[in-house]
Amino acid sequence: MKSEKIILGIDPGTTIMGFGLIKVVNKKMEFIQMNELLLKKYSDPYVKLKLIFERTIELIDTYHPDEMALEAPFFGKNVQSMLKLGRAQGVAMAAGLSRQIPVTEYLPKKIKMAITGNGNASKEQVAKMLQSLLGLKTLPKNLDSTDGLAAAVCHHFNAGRIETGKSYTGWDAFVKQNEKRINPPNPRRGNKTSKQ
Repeated sequence: MKSEKIILGIDPGTTIMGFGLIKVVNKKMEFIQMNELLLKKYSDPYVKLKLIFERTIELIDTYHPDEMALEAPFFGKNVQSMLKLGRAQGVAMAAGLSRQIPVTEYLPKKIKMAITGNGNASKEQVAKMLQSLLGLKTLPKNLDSTDGLAAAVCHHFNAGRIETGKSYTGWDAFVKQNEKRINPPNPRRGNKTSKQ
């Protein structure tokens, strides 16, 4: 029996959102497409988030992916950058969840490790390995789209493994796994804090 699935990979960003799609037929990968959504020209951060959501929905409605893989924001020193990346990721995630698509996040190091065998590989090394794995003729100028494609390939390589990262099958699963974020403990109940 032939098994077939489509995986959408997204590298969320507020300047460029990279994305790539692969089809897996009997465990063999086939390249569908990769591209990027350019957001530099928009100054309003809410317009950027709206465009990320709309483009993700458009990709889902066009290609009907069975699963979605996202590159999780890495922890950096710039809190504002992390917040912006987290919002971009959340909006892409919400688009997938709104269409009942299972979403899995992968840390950048895990994606690099899955593609190249080196968690500290450069974007160029990841792109070259993807070119070899998927038989791509050329690589894009910006490597954000290959980062999105890498998330999809990483997800395929991790298929069937117990621990793949944070995974959500829909809003209910997200809420269950994030109860503390949704209903944070109230300091007035229980732990009393002294006021200064």
